[in-house]
Amino acid sequence: MSVDVIKPGALSLFQDGGRYGYQKLGVPVCGPMDVNAHRLANLLVGNDERVAALEITLMGPTLRFSVTACIAVTGADLGARVDGKPIALNRPHIVAPGQVLGFTGAVSGIRAYLAVHGGFSLKPVLDSCSTYLKGRLGGVDGRALKAGDSIGLNAALAADPAFVKESRELLWGLRIYLPAQLGLVRRSALRVMKGPHWPLFTDRSIADFLGGRFRVSPQSDRMGYRIEGPKLAVKKPTQILSEATAFGAIQVPHGGDPIVIMADRQTMGGYPKIAYVSSVDLPSLSQCRPGDHIHFKLISLEEAQDLDKQREEAFAGLADSLAVIGKILTRDSK
Repeated sequence: MSVDVIKPGALSLFQDGGRYGYQKLGVPVCGPMDVNAHRLANLLVGNDERVAALEITLMGPTLRFSVTACIAVTGADLGARVDGKPIALNRPHIVAPGQVLGFTGAVSGIRAYLAVHGGFSLKPVLDSCSTYLKGRLGGVDGRALKAGDSIGLNAALAADPAFVKESRELLWGLRIYLPAQLGLVRRSALRVMKGPHWPLFTDRSIADFLGGRFRVSPQSDRMGYRIEGPKLAVKKPTQILSEATAFGAIQVPHGGDPIVIMADRQTMGGYPKIAYVSSVDLPSLSQCRPGDHIHFKLISLEEAQDLDKQREEAFAGLADSLAVIGKILTRDSK
């Protein structure tokens, strides 16, 4: 009862909801870069939203299923195919034993998520299955997938042909309404809130930060997105004590190129933080490729909280509407 890796793809990592409670020990939270796509993938196969899914970057893997399973692919369009035939994003699909899931290449976005009903059989490390590459923790031995890996599954669908046929028909007939803010929304204007060190920056830097055009640097990864554009500077050299970092914090090192702290962020940092990207716009940023252009739009903390509330309400409504998927996949097949 497994998924066999024929080709690993560029960077395929297992990520669950994140490794919380260990930052005081210097262990990052990790978790998905695109939280929306990760949560959606799990809902589409009847899982809890935090279950580990496979985060696929740019060039997808080639995977063979040994059992009947229900899968969903969300996030970036990387040309998902089953036995060479295109499958729709953001929908559940049933694959049969021996069928192969592959990807032809990026069409839009950079990160896709693969979830399977029941989840992948992974051993938690520090209460999480999220892969932390630098610490070699979680996922599959703390690393990306490689050819020859065989990943166990926690559940398989009943192999009865009548059950499989009926399940396919029921799933295909589902009308899935995906709220706009939960899909792959490309935002060039990232909404940000003032950071704790906003007053330390020069007026020119503030103006450039809000009015300038920035470019995602090739020197970007799961730890941080370095962005190139107008150089930002503080009014005078200031010694800042190291403090906890957060997903979306925008810190500015001495060179003046901002770095947006991402999922594999370090737990502490001492660079001045000019702003924070709102949590609802982090999925959009995580789908940006090197060379993509972005700019920043200032909003208040209250506006950011309201946007996050709207997202959570949308997910709650979606979870209710998709609860039927779990019932379809676990009903008695006899």
